[in-house]
Amino acid sequence: MDDLAALATGIDPHDEIERLEAQIEALADRIESCRKLILAARLATAGGGVVLVALLFGALRFDPAVMMAAVAALLGGIVLWGSNRSTAAEAADEIAKAEQRRAALIGALELRTVAAQPRLH
Repeated sequence: MDDLAALATGIDPHDEIERLEAQIEALADRIESCRKLILAARLATAGGGVVLVALLFGALRFDPAVMMAAVAALLGGIVLWGSNRSTAAEAADEIAKAEQRRAALIGALELRTVAAQPRLH
């Protein structure tokens, strides 16, 4: 929603700012979750790759089930890594937009400066 339109339609800017802050916090949580999944994906990719190399050079005895599991870990890790990286990037873009809207709403408020009162102690 356009920030000035929100002010014109009678939506309380304080409520809208509060909603935006909650949205920013939820998006930050999503990014953190993506980071954890990206780490798991990197580990799966690396583990699958190491097992495949070990099978290739004979460090491990060839077993079709182990090879299939290694290929699945490698490919699944790549997919999970890419998917969560793009999700985290989208969430970061949404955070930037929400912060811009919040800043515009705060800027549109008619805030007054409170004069400093002399201390009496």
